[in-house]
Amino acid sequence: MKIEFNGGTEGEAPLTWGQRLMWRAVHLMGDSQNYLNCPFVFPVYGRRDLTQVLDALRVLIERHETLRTTFSDAGQHILREGVLEIDLVEAGPERGLKVAGRVAGELAHTVFDHGAEWPLRCAVVVKDGRPFALACVFTHLAVDYHALALLAEEWKALLKGAALPPVAWQPRDQAGLEASDAWQARSARSIAYWRDVLADAPLEVFDHPPGEPEDPRFIEVTMDSPALAVAATRLSNRLAVSSTSVIMAACAGVLGEVSARSRVVMQLVHNNRRDARTRGMVGTVGQDALIVLDLRERDFPEFCRTTHRAALQAYRNAHYDPFAMTAMREKAGGHDLDAFFNDRRAAPGWPALPPEADLSVARTRTYTENAWPGVRFKVFFTVGTDPGTGRLSLIADTAYLPRTTAEQMLRSVEARLVGSV
Repeated sequence: MKIEFNGGTEGEAPLTWGQRLMWRAVHLMGDSQNYLNCPFVFPVYGRRDLTQVLDALRVLIERHETLRTTFSDAGQHILREGVLEIDLVEAGPERGLKVAGRVAGELAHTVFDHGAEWPLRCAVVVKDGRPFALACVFTHLAVDYHALALLAEEWKALLKGAALPPVAWQPRDQAGLEASDAWQARSARSIAYWRDVLADAPLEVFDHPPGEPEDPRFIEVTMDSPALAVAATRLSNRLAVSSTSVIMAACAGVLGEVSARSRVVMQLVHNNRRDARTRGMVGTVGQDALIVLDLRERDFPEFCRTTHRAALQAYRNAHYDPFAMTAMREKAGGHDLDAFFNDRRAAPGWPALPPEADLSVARTRTYTENAWPGVRFKVFFTVGTDPGTGRLSLIADTAYLPRTTAEQMLRSVEARLVGSV
Protein backbone atom coordinates (compact mmCIF):
# COMPACT_ATOMS: atom_id res chain seq x y z
CA MET A 1 0.00 0.00 0.00
CA LYS A 2 1.01 3.60 -0.27
CA ILE A 3 -0.19 7.06 0.64
CA GLU A 4 0.47 10.23 -1.30
CA PHE A 5 0.92 13.44 0.64
CA ASN A 6 1.31 17.14 -0.09
CA GLY A 7 2.29 19.24 2.88
CA GLY A 8 2.21 22.55 1.10
CA THR A 9 5.62 23.69 2.38
CA GLU A 10 9.20 22.98 1.44
CA GLY A 11 12.62 24.39 2.07
CA GLU A 12 16.07 23.94 3.56
CA ALA A 13 17.58 24.90 6.89
CA PRO A 14 20.57 24.08 9.08
CA LEU A 15 20.20 21.22 11.53
CA THR A 16 18.86 22.21 14.93
CA TRP A 17 21.25 21.83 17.84
CA GLY A 18 19.38 18.67 18.83
CA GLN A 19 19.64 17.29 15.31
CA ARG A 20 23.37 18.07 15.24
CA LEU A 21 23.79 15.97 18.36
CA MET A 22 21.95 13.09 16.69
CA TRP A 23 23.82 13.53 13.41
CA ARG A 24 27.12 13.15 15.24
CA ALA A 25 25.80 10.04 17.00
CA VAL A 26 24.68 8.56 13.68
CA HIS A 27 28.22 8.77 12.34
CA LEU A 28 29.88 7.55 15.53
CA MET A 29 27.65 4.46 15.78
CA GLY A 30 27.97 3.36 12.17
CA ASP A 31 26.18 0.06 11.63
CA SER A 32 24.75 0.24 15.17
CA GLN A 33 23.00 3.56 14.56
CA ASN A 34 19.69 1.65 14.52
CA TYR A 35 20.01 2.04 18.30
CA LEU A 36 18.83 5.60 17.64
CA ASN A 37 15.67 4.45 15.86
CA CYS A 38 12.41 5.12 17.71
CA PRO A 39 9.80 2.35 17.40
CA PHE A 40 6.26 3.39 18.30
CA VAL A 41 2.74 1.96 18.13
CA PHE A 42 -0.40 4.02 17.47
CA PRO A 43 -3.51 2.03 18.48
CA VAL A 44 -6.54 2.37 16.24
CA TYR A 45 -9.28 3.64 18.55
CA GLY A 46 -12.83 2.55 17.70
CA ARG A 47 -13.95 0.79 14.56
CA ARG A 48 -12.08 2.61 11.83
CA ASP A 49 -11.53 1.34 8.32
CA LEU A 50 -8.22 1.28 6.47
CA THR A 51 -8.95 4.48 4.57
CA GLN A 52 -9.53 6.42 7.79
CA VAL A 53 -6.29 5.09 9.27
CA LEU A 54 -4.24 6.00 6.21
CA ASP A 55 -5.87 9.44 6.03
CA ALA A 56 -4.90 10.15 9.65
CA LEU A 57 -1.30 9.18 8.91
CA ARG A 58 -1.30 11.36 5.79
CA VAL A 59 -2.48 14.37 7.80
CA LEU A 60 0.30 13.89 10.36
CA ILE A 61 2.93 13.80 7.62
CA GLU A 62 1.49 16.86 5.91
CA ARG A 63 1.25 18.84 9.17
CA HIS A 64 4.76 18.19 10.46
CA GLU A 65 7.67 19.09 8.23
CA THR A 66 10.04 16.80 10.12
CA LEU A 67 8.10 13.76 8.82
CA ARG A 68 8.90 14.71 5.21
CA THR A 69 12.49 15.78 5.75
CA THR A 70 15.78 14.25 4.64
CA PHE A 71 19.05 14.97 6.45
CA SER A 72 22.66 15.49 5.44
CA ASP A 73 25.82 17.33 6.50
CA ALA A 74 24.35 20.37 4.77
CA GLY A 75 21.27 20.40 6.99
CA GLN A 76 17.58 19.46 6.76
CA HIS A 77 15.74 19.37 3.45
CA ILE A 78 11.94 19.59 3.72
CA LEU A 79 10.01 18.17 0.77
CA ARG A 80 6.56 19.35 -0.15
CA GLU A 81 5.12 16.08 -1.46
CA GLY A 82 5.87 12.41 -1.84
CA VAL A 83 4.72 8.82 -1.46
CA LEU A 84 5.14 6.60 1.60
CA GLU A 85 4.99 2.83 1.16
CA ILE A 86 3.14 1.04 3.97
CA ASP A 87 3.10 -2.66 4.81
CA LEU A 88 -0.05 -4.55 5.79
CA VAL A 89 0.42 -7.20 8.50
CA GLU A 90 -2.20 -9.75 9.57
CA ALA A 91 -2.20 -10.34 13.33
CA GLY A 92 -3.80 -13.78 13.13
CA PRO A 93 -4.67 -15.29 16.53
CA GLU A 94 -2.28 -13.04 18.47
CA ARG A 95 -3.24 -9.80 20.21
CA GLY A 96 -3.09 -6.95 17.73
CA LEU A 97 -1.09 -4.59 19.94
CA LYS A 98 1.43 -7.31 20.74
CA VAL A 99 1.95 -7.94 17.04
CA ALA A 100 2.24 -4.19 16.40
CA GLY A 101 4.92 -3.86 19.05
CA ARG A 102 6.88 -6.69 17.53
CA VAL A 103 6.51 -5.27 14.01
CA ALA A 104 7.68 -1.82 15.15
CA GLY A 105 10.71 -3.46 16.73
CA GLU A 106 11.47 -5.35 13.54
CA LEU A 107 11.17 -2.17 11.47
CA ALA A 108 13.64 -0.52 13.84
CA HIS A 109 16.37 -3.08 13.07
CA THR A 110 17.15 -1.46 9.72
CA VAL A 111 19.37 1.62 9.53
CA PHE A 112 17.83 4.69 7.86
CA ASP A 113 19.34 6.17 4.72
CA HIS A 114 18.90 9.70 6.03
CA GLY A 115 19.65 11.48 2.79
CA ALA A 116 17.34 9.45 0.57
CA GLU A 117 14.66 7.86 2.76
CA TRP A 118 11.62 9.27 4.52
CA PRO A 119 12.26 9.52 8.28
CA LEU A 120 9.55 6.99 9.18
CA ARG A 121 8.50 3.48 8.18
CA CYS A 122 5.01 2.17 8.91
CA ALA A 123 2.89 -0.96 8.84
CA VAL A 124 -0.84 -1.33 9.53
CA VAL A 125 -1.66 -4.35 11.67
CA VAL A 126 -5.09 -5.83 10.87
CA LYS A 127 -7.11 -8.35 12.81
CA ASP A 128 -10.45 -9.89 11.89
CA GLY A 129 -10.63 -7.69 8.82
CA ARG A 130 -10.12 -4.29 10.47
CA PRO A 131 -7.08 -2.11 11.31
CA PHE A 132 -5.95 -2.61 14.87
CA ALA A 133 -2.77 -0.54 15.14
CA LEU A 134 -0.20 1.43 13.19
CA ALA A 135 3.34 0.18 13.86
CA CYS A 136 6.06 2.72 13.08
CA VAL A 137 9.71 3.45 13.47
CA PHE A 138 11.13 6.97 13.24
CA THR A 139 14.67 8.18 12.96
CA HIS A 140 15.75 10.09 16.06
CA LEU A 141 16.84 12.90 13.74
CA ALA A 142 13.15 13.58 13.10
CA VAL A 143 11.54 13.00 16.50
CA ASP A 144 12.28 12.56 20.17
CA TYR A 145 10.03 10.80 22.68
CA HIS A 146 8.21 14.01 23.58
CA ALA A 147 7.42 14.46 19.89
CA LEU A 148 6.06 10.92 19.73
CA ALA A 149 3.71 11.72 22.59
CA LEU A 150 2.49 14.79 20.68
CA LEU A 151 1.90 12.67 17.57
CA ALA A 152 0.00 10.10 19.64
CA GLU A 153 -2.41 12.78 20.90
CA GLU A 154 -2.97 14.14 17.41
CA TRP A 155 -3.48 10.62 16.07
CA LYS A 156 -6.21 9.99 18.62
CA ALA A 157 -7.92 13.29 17.75
CA LEU A 158 -7.76 12.62 14.01
CA LEU A 159 -9.36 9.20 14.38
CA LYS A 160 -12.20 10.90 16.25
CA GLY A 161 -12.68 13.26 13.32
CA ALA A 162 -11.44 16.36 15.19
CA ALA A 163 -9.97 19.35 13.39
CA LEU A 164 -6.46 20.23 14.53
CA PRO A 165 -5.09 23.78 14.81
CA PRO A 166 -2.26 24.81 12.47
CA VAL A 167 1.26 23.88 13.53
CA ALA A 168 2.84 26.97 15.05
CA TRP A 169 6.52 25.94 15.21
CA GLN A 170 8.57 23.66 12.97
CA PRO A 171 12.19 22.45 13.27
CA ARG A 172 13.40 24.91 10.66
CA ASP A 173 11.88 27.71 12.78
CA GLN A 174 13.89 26.33 15.69
CA ALA A 175 17.06 26.29 13.60
CA GLY A 176 16.52 29.95 12.76
CA LEU A 177 15.96 30.81 16.41
CA GLU A 178 19.16 29.06 17.44
CA ALA A 179 21.11 31.18 14.96
CA SER A 180 19.87 34.41 16.60
CA ASP A 181 22.07 36.55 18.84
CA ALA A 182 19.90 35.79 21.88
CA TRP A 183 20.28 32.04 21.51
CA GLN A 184 23.97 32.26 20.68
CA ALA A 185 24.33 34.09 23.99
CA ARG A 186 22.32 31.34 25.66
CA SER A 187 24.70 28.80 24.17
CA ALA A 188 27.68 30.73 25.53
CA ARG A 189 26.17 30.71 29.05
CA SER A 190 25.59 26.95 28.91
CA ILE A 191 29.12 26.31 27.71
CA ALA A 192 30.48 28.49 30.52
CA TYR A 193 28.48 26.42 33.03
CA TRP A 194 29.93 23.19 31.64
CA ARG A 195 33.44 24.67 31.74
CA ASP A 196 33.04 25.53 35.44
CA VAL A 197 31.68 22.08 36.26
CA LEU A 198 34.45 20.28 34.37
CA ALA A 199 37.11 22.31 36.17
CA ASP A 200 36.34 20.30 39.32
CA ALA A 201 35.30 16.98 37.79
CA PRO A 202 37.24 13.69 37.55
CA LEU A 203 38.78 13.05 34.16
CA GLU A 204 37.58 9.43 33.97
CA VAL A 205 34.30 7.70 34.80
CA PHE A 206 36.04 4.77 36.51
CA ASP A 207 38.91 4.70 38.96
CA HIS A 208 40.28 1.49 37.42
CA PRO A 209 41.59 0.52 33.97
CA PRO A 210 39.52 -1.63 31.62
CA GLY A 211 39.73 -5.39 31.91
CA GLU A 212 39.18 -8.12 29.36
CA PRO A 213 35.82 -7.43 27.68
CA GLU A 214 33.18 -10.06 27.21
CA ASP A 215 31.82 -11.01 23.81
CA PRO A 216 29.80 -9.04 22.81
CA ARG A 217 31.51 -6.14 24.54
CA PHE A 218 28.63 -3.63 24.64
CA ILE A 219 25.38 -5.06 25.99
CA GLU A 220 22.04 -3.77 27.25
CA VAL A 221 20.75 -5.35 30.45
CA THR A 222 17.11 -4.60 31.34
CA MET A 223 15.15 -4.90 34.56
CA ASP A 224 11.34 -4.95 34.74
CA SER A 225 10.34 -4.06 38.29
CA PRO A 226 6.85 -3.07 39.44
CA ALA A 227 8.43 -2.47 42.85
CA LEU A 228 10.74 0.18 41.38
CA ALA A 229 7.74 2.04 39.96
CA VAL A 230 5.84 1.87 43.26
CA ALA A 231 8.83 2.98 45.33
CA ALA A 232 9.80 5.81 42.97
CA THR A 233 6.23 7.10 42.93
CA ARG A 234 5.93 7.08 46.72
CA LEU A 235 9.30 8.75 47.21
CA SER A 236 8.52 11.34 44.56
CA ASN A 237 5.25 12.25 46.23
CA ARG A 238 6.73 12.33 49.72
CA LEU A 239 9.77 14.41 48.79
CA ALA A 240 8.00 16.68 46.28
CA VAL A 241 10.56 15.95 43.57
CA SER A 242 10.19 14.18 40.23
CA SER A 243 10.35 10.42 39.95
CA THR A 244 13.06 11.03 37.35
CA SER A 245 15.25 12.65 40.01
CA VAL A 246 14.56 9.85 42.48
CA ILE A 247 15.65 7.14 40.03
CA MET A 248 18.59 9.26 38.88
CA ALA A 249 19.79 9.60 42.47
CA ALA A 250 19.71 5.84 42.95
CA CYS A 251 21.57 5.25 39.67
CA ALA A 252 24.22 7.83 40.58
CA GLY A 253 24.77 6.22 43.97
CA VAL A 254 25.21 2.77 42.47
CA LEU A 255 27.55 4.11 39.79
CA GLY A 256 29.62 5.78 42.50
CA GLU A 257 30.05 2.46 44.27
CA VAL A 258 31.25 0.52 41.24
CA SER A 259 33.40 3.37 39.89
CA ALA A 260 35.05 4.02 43.27
CA ARG A 261 34.21 7.72 43.02
CA SER A 262 32.90 10.02 45.75
CA ARG A 263 31.72 12.42 43.04
CA VAL A 264 29.84 11.21 39.99
CA VAL A 265 29.59 13.09 36.69
CA MET A 266 26.71 12.15 34.39
CA GLN A 267 25.22 13.48 31.19
CA LEU A 268 21.43 13.73 31.34
CA VAL A 269 19.48 13.36 28.12
CA HIS A 270 17.08 16.30 28.30
CA ASN A 271 14.17 17.08 25.96
CA ASN A 272 14.76 20.88 26.13
CA ARG A 273 11.04 21.67 25.92
CA ARG A 274 10.99 24.55 28.40
CA ASP A 275 10.44 27.13 25.67
CA ALA A 276 6.70 27.43 24.91
CA ARG A 277 7.37 27.32 21.18
CA THR A 278 9.05 23.93 21.32
CA ARG A 279 6.54 22.34 23.68
CA GLY A 280 4.18 21.63 20.79
CA MET A 281 6.82 21.04 18.11
CA VAL A 282 7.27 17.63 16.52
CA GLY A 283 11.01 17.37 16.03
CA THR A 284 14.26 16.79 17.90
CA VAL A 285 15.53 19.49 20.24
CA GLY A 286 16.91 17.35 23.06
CA GLN A 287 20.50 17.78 24.20
CA ASP A 288 22.70 16.50 26.99
CA ALA A 289 22.82 18.26 30.35
CA LEU A 290 25.76 17.89 32.75
CA ILE A 291 25.42 17.07 36.43
CA VAL A 292 27.97 16.43 39.19
CA LEU A 293 26.80 14.80 42.40
CA ASP A 294 28.66 14.49 45.69
CA LEU A 295 27.94 11.03 47.08
CA ARG A 296 29.07 11.74 50.62
CA GLU A 297 25.46 12.58 51.53
CA ARG A 298 24.36 9.41 53.35
CA ASP A 299 20.66 10.20 53.78
CA PHE A 300 19.07 8.96 50.55
CA PRO A 301 15.89 11.08 50.69
CA GLU A 302 18.01 14.21 51.16
CA PHE A 303 20.28 13.05 48.33
CA CYS A 304 17.17 12.82 46.13
CA ARG A 305 16.38 16.46 46.90
CA THR A 306 19.97 17.49 46.16
CA THR A 307 19.89 15.54 42.89
CA HIS A 308 16.63 17.22 41.90
CA ARG A 309 18.03 20.72 42.48
CA ALA A 310 21.24 19.89 40.62
CA ALA A 311 19.27 18.42 37.71
CA LEU A 312 17.17 21.57 37.35
CA GLN A 313 20.34 23.64 37.12
CA ALA A 314 21.79 21.21 34.59
CA TYR A 315 18.64 21.38 32.46
CA ARG A 316 18.80 25.17 32.39
CA ASN A 317 22.24 24.86 30.82
CA ALA A 318 21.45 22.28 28.15
CA HIS A 319 20.94 24.66 25.20
CA TYR A 320 24.15 25.06 23.24
CA ASP A 321 25.82 24.86 19.86
CA PRO A 322 27.30 21.31 19.81
CA PHE A 323 30.27 22.41 17.68
CA ALA A 324 31.22 25.14 20.17
CA MET A 325 30.69 22.73 23.07
CA THR A 326 33.00 20.13 21.51
CA ALA A 327 35.71 22.75 21.03
CA MET A 328 35.45 23.83 24.68
CA ARG A 329 35.57 20.24 25.97
CA GLU A 330 38.68 19.47 23.97
CA LYS A 331 40.37 22.59 25.31
CA ALA A 332 39.28 21.75 28.88
CA GLY A 333 41.16 18.47 28.84
CA GLY A 334 38.93 15.96 27.08
CA HIS A 335 37.04 14.67 30.12
CA ASP A 336 35.57 11.20 29.85
CA LEU A 337 31.84 11.91 30.24
CA ASP A 338 30.72 8.48 29.13
CA ALA A 339 28.06 7.97 31.83
CA PHE A 340 24.49 8.84 30.86
CA PHE A 341 20.98 8.90 32.29
CA ASN A 342 17.86 9.11 30.11
CA ASP A 343 14.21 9.03 31.13
CA ARG A 344 12.26 8.25 27.96
CA ARG A 345 8.82 8.60 29.54
CA ALA A 346 6.81 11.40 27.97
CA ALA A 347 4.96 11.98 31.26
CA PRO A 348 5.70 11.09 34.88
CA GLY A 349 4.40 7.90 36.41
CA TRP A 350 3.30 4.48 35.19
CA PRO A 351 -0.42 4.77 34.33
CA ALA A 352 -0.87 1.06 33.56
CA LEU A 353 0.84 -0.23 36.69
CA PRO A 354 -1.38 -3.01 38.12
CA PRO A 355 -3.33 -1.84 41.19
CA GLU A 356 -1.99 -4.77 43.20
CA ALA A 357 1.65 -3.75 42.57
CA ASP A 358 3.58 -3.27 45.80
CA LEU A 359 7.15 -3.18 47.07
CA SER A 360 7.68 -6.91 46.65
CA VAL A 361 10.58 -7.72 44.32
CA ALA A 362 9.26 -11.22 43.62
CA ARG A 363 8.02 -10.18 40.17
CA THR A 364 11.26 -8.41 39.19
CA ARG A 365 13.15 -9.92 36.27
CA THR A 366 16.40 -9.01 34.55
CA TYR A 367 17.37 -10.02 31.05
CA THR A 368 19.73 -9.16 28.21
CA GLU A 369 18.21 -8.73 24.76
CA ASN A 370 20.47 -6.39 22.84
CA ALA A 371 24.11 -6.11 21.94
CA TRP A 372 25.35 -2.98 20.18
CA PRO A 373 28.85 -3.30 18.67
CA GLY A 374 28.89 0.36 17.62
CA VAL A 375 27.31 1.78 20.80
CA ARG A 376 30.38 2.56 22.84
CA PHE A 377 28.89 3.84 26.08
CA LYS A 378 30.59 2.86 29.30
CA VAL A 379 27.39 3.38 31.32
CA PHE A 380 23.97 4.38 30.01
CA PHE A 381 20.92 4.14 32.28
CA THR A 382 17.51 4.44 30.58
CA VAL A 383 14.06 4.56 32.17
CA GLY A 384 11.80 2.83 29.68
CA THR A 385 8.39 3.84 28.37
CA ASP A 386 6.44 0.74 29.43
CA PRO A 387 3.50 2.19 31.43
CA GLY A 388 2.88 -1.06 33.29
CA THR A 389 6.20 -1.65 35.02
CA GLY A 390 9.30 0.15 36.20
CA ARG A 391 11.63 -0.61 33.32
CA LEU A 392 15.26 0.37 33.79
CA SER A 393 17.99 -0.66 31.36
CA LEU A 394 21.73 -0.30 31.46
CA ILE A 395 24.01 -0.31 28.44
CA ALA A 396 27.40 -1.36 29.74
CA ASP A 397 30.93 -1.69 28.42
CA THR A 398 31.83 -5.13 29.76
CA ALA A 399 35.50 -4.16 29.90
CA TYR A 400 34.45 -2.06 32.90
CA LEU A 401 31.15 -3.63 33.91
CA PRO A 402 30.77 -7.37 33.34
CA ARG A 403 27.24 -8.60 32.68
CA THR A 404 26.85 -9.87 36.26
CA THR A 405 27.92 -6.48 37.62
CA ALA A 406 25.46 -4.66 35.35
CA GLU A 407 22.65 -6.90 36.59
CA GLN A 408 23.68 -6.29 40.21
CA MET A 409 23.68 -2.52 39.59
CA LEU A 410 20.07 -2.60 38.39
CA ARG A 411 19.05 -4.67 41.40
CA SER A 412 20.91 -2.25 43.67
CA VAL A 413 18.99 0.69 42.20
CA GLU A 414 15.75 -1.17 42.98
CA ALA A 415 16.95 -1.98 46.50
CA ARG A 416 17.85 1.65 47.25
CA LEU A 417 14.43 2.86 46.18
CA VAL A 418 12.43 0.12 47.89
CA GLY A 419 14.51 0.38 51.05
CA SER A 420 13.91 4.13 51.32
CA VAL A 421 10.10 4.09 51.22
